[in-house]
Order: sequence, then C-alpha cells, then structure tokens
Amino acid sequence: MKIVIIGGTGLIGSKVVARLTEQGHEAIPASPRLGINTITGEGLAAALEGASVVVDVSNSPSFDYAPALEFFGKSTTNLLAAEQAAGVGHHVALSVVGTKELSESGDLTTTIAGYFWAKAAQEGLIKASSIPYTIVHATQFFEFLKSIADSATDGENVRLPCVRFQPMAADDVAKAVGRVAVGAPVNGVVEVAGPEQFHFDMLIRRFLDASNDPRVVLSDPSARYFGTVVGDGTLVPGDGATLGEIRFDDWLRESLAAAAANAVAV
Repeated sequence: MKIVIIGGTGLIGSKVVARLTEQGHEAIPASPRLGINTITGEGLAAALEGASVVVDVSNSPSFDYAPALEFFGKSTTNLLAAEQAAGVGHHVALSVVGTKELSESGDLTTTIAGYFWAKAAQEGLIKASSIPYTIVHATQFFEFLKSIADSATDGENVRLPCVRFQPMAADDVAKAVGRVAVGAPVNGVVEVAGPEQFHFDMLIRRFLDASNDPRVVLSDPSARYFGTVVGDGTLVPGDGATLGEIRFDDWLRESLAAAAANAVAV
C-alpha cells in the first residue's frame, strides 16, 4: 500500500515512515525540504499519484493564532484537493486531545488557544471533505515536558495547574498513527494517550529532578497551560482511548541515557 506522510521528516512523521516501511508498505515522506510543499502545492500531485492513504502529521512553524490559522487552512485545503484529484481513499490527521476545550480557554491572540482554534479549523475542513478520514487525537508527548516546564517558569519556580495529565511517548504516537493509516477510515476521531495518569505538577517535578534541574515545581490552582485555563479533564482522554505501552519511567531512563551518550560523543 502506498502511504504518503505529510511532515514525514519530523519527530512523529519520521517514526511513522519507519514503522510503515518495516511493515512492507510503500511509505513516502513528504516535506518542503524533499520538494513537496502543501502550502505552495509544489510536488504534491506527483507525490500523491497512486497513493491509497495520506497521513498528515505536519505542524505550523508558529504557534501564534494568525500564522497557524493560515498554515493549517492553506495546507489542508491544498492537500484535500490534491487527494481528491488523486483518488486517495483515506485521510489521516494527527491532532490533540482537548483541542476544542483548549481553543475556547484563552485569548486567541495572546495564548496558545489561538493555535488550538487553528487546529479545530483544520479538523473542520477534513470533516467537510468528501474524502473518508480518521482524526487521531493524542495527548501531549513526553518529549515536550521541558518546553512545558519552561513555559510555566516564574523565576526559579515552575507553576502548574492542579489537573490530571496523561502524556505519551512519541514512539507510541507514531505506532497509533501507523495503525490507523492501515485500517479503515472511521470518519471520526480516535483518542490515544499514555498508559498512566499523573498529577501535572508531580510529573514535571519528577522530570526536572531526574534531569538535575534545580527549579522548584509548585502546584498553583490559578496557573495556566501556555496561557489557557484547563480543567481536570482537559489534558486526559475520554473513555475508550487506546493507550500506549511506554511508561514514563522507562522513557525517562532511556532518554537520559541517550542524552548522556550524546554528550560524551560530542
């Protein structure tokens, strides 16, 4: 089966390409640096020729509202039109658990709510298309925990809301996306998440402690998530979500070992 992965050279995309290739599929990575650009349309028709499935794991280069809305709007519109012309039978898109709630939980221009509004608009375009689809809602990635801590840092303190959190490893995200890509379209949303739930502050504290980061993590009911207000259920999936296999402690041990090995090599 020919499967084209838009954003196929990024964190998730490269893993999806590798996994599908191992399974015997013709997995084609697509990105601007490979001459396939969903914004300009360059190389898109040729890349999609003969494809059965298109997987879109691309992301906006900016998390600001206006550029994110422009990116997802142009990219998705061009991609869906090219898929229609090529006779693609399944469009798979990666999105985020809690997208709707997050898009409505802050000012669009000054918080990350604007980015999630753009993601919601992208989902709307997909749902309105005639192409069968599956949207994968994933929880936050373990790989982004440092960025989350940095965004919540106030001096030497990291202030986080008192909510549940269920992140997952990028490898598990790629596995889930790959599984959806070779399956039948559901014409709806499927949720994927990590195998464990945590309190937000507890997990970030464990991560920073293991990284020998001296910042102090504080549980603050008024704290926000990238500027947005989050409820206790915003960052966790609903019932029926597919759970990954990689536990936080195992991921942390391997990632720290890899970082140490890279430091020695340098």
